[in-house]
Amino acid sequence: MNENIVITGMGAVTPIGIGIEAYWNGLIHGVQGVGSITRFDASALPVQIAAEVKEFAATDYIPRKLAKEMDTFMQYGYVAAEEAMADAGLHPEQPENCPVPPERIGIVVGTAFAGIATIAETQSGITSGAHTKVSPRFVPKIIGNIAAAQIAIAKGLRGPSLTVTTACSSGADALSTGIMLLNSREADVVLCVGAEAATSPLPIMSLASAHALSTRNDSPASASRPFDASRDGFVMGEGGGCIVIETEAHAKAREAHIHASIIGWANSTDGYHVTSPHPEGIGAVFCMRHCLEKAGVQPDEIDYINAHGTSTPKGDVIETSAIKQLFGSHAYELAVTSTKGSTGHMMGAGGITETIACVKAIQDGIIPPTLNLEQPDPECDLDYVPGKARKRNVTIAMSNAFGFGGQNSSILLRKYS
Repeated sequence: MNENIVITGMGAVTPIGIGIEAYWNGLIHGVQGVGSITRFDASALPVQIAAEVKEFAATDYIPRKLAKEMDTFMQYGYVAAEEAMADAGLHPEQPENCPVPPERIGIVVGTAFAGIATIAETQSGITSGAHTKVSPRFVPKIIGNIAAAQIAIAKGLRGPSLTVTTACSSGADALSTGIMLLNSREADVVLCVGAEAATSPLPIMSLASAHALSTRNDSPASASRPFDASRDGFVMGEGGGCIVIETEAHAKAREAHIHASIIGWANSTDGYHVTSPHPEGIGAVFCMRHCLEKAGVQPDEIDYINAHGTSTPKGDVIETSAIKQLFGSHAYELAVTSTKGSTGHMMGAGGITETIACVKAIQDGIIPPTLNLEQPDPECDLDYVPGKARKRNVTIAMSNAFGFGGQNSSILLRKYS
């Protein structure tokens, strides 16, 4: 029998702020995280904009030697995990001060691209002749599982360590996997991390060729425009997020602060196409329905959905249609927003950070807005809370994350009392 799962810690590194408070304040105040790419010269690329993490110096948070051994996506995940562990009152590197044995603390990291930026940069140097050697750190910096390994090594974790890569559902699927570890009693506490730093010419050029990215290079602040009639693609984002989960009984026994309950989770695949979602949204509908069924709640009990809403012409319409298919007339009473208008598409990190946005909406009674929604698409006719945050009581919220390959993931949260 599955036990009640609760959230006891949260951490975030995002294009609109580092730390939970900065991230949430950025969302509800409409801070725009998208701008011209600064990490490299993008002037020759068809897409020259992204939502980069700003004013992030790894050595402000991570010992210099350790920071050098990490790809940027690992650094983002590490910093988010540190904040979340502190929030949860976990100090596994100090066993005498940690209420949970390190063998009972697990970690699951979700990432779509892992170290692709380091791969591309290293190969470019070899091809051009600029480099004649490759650092011994190269392989440990690019493989996805080392993000979890670095956190575990630094903090002395010895429970299960897993890495999930399900495209843009990776972060949400890391959370689902963490729930499964708790339900199977393989761990008492799980750190669920999403991390991404794929702002690199190689993936940008590929996604641009697939016509997936916005080309509003002259107007980056208005480029990510979920559900708007003039949307032309998503904007690449980056960052890290971490959610600490445990059973309610375990959290209460150690007197941990509980942020919210996770009452439902589900995963599915469209079985349709490697990049396009099923035109009838069958996988998304099944995933959301299964999530509700697991929670034992009815569709009309849901107050808010943080939609996947990437700002692609097809994806936004299909997700809207899926919500209407499942929720019926209640779809028009829901608040349905996409925070990607602010953060861009954080890919593997998005499923975690967007779940955090749901937690904060529940806690504060505020729905974060959908930015840049100025001319609604007639096929996208729900209440997307355009432009400005709105006060609303939220008891139950859903977060959706959908990815290439037909990956679907939904998380359902309830106010804890």
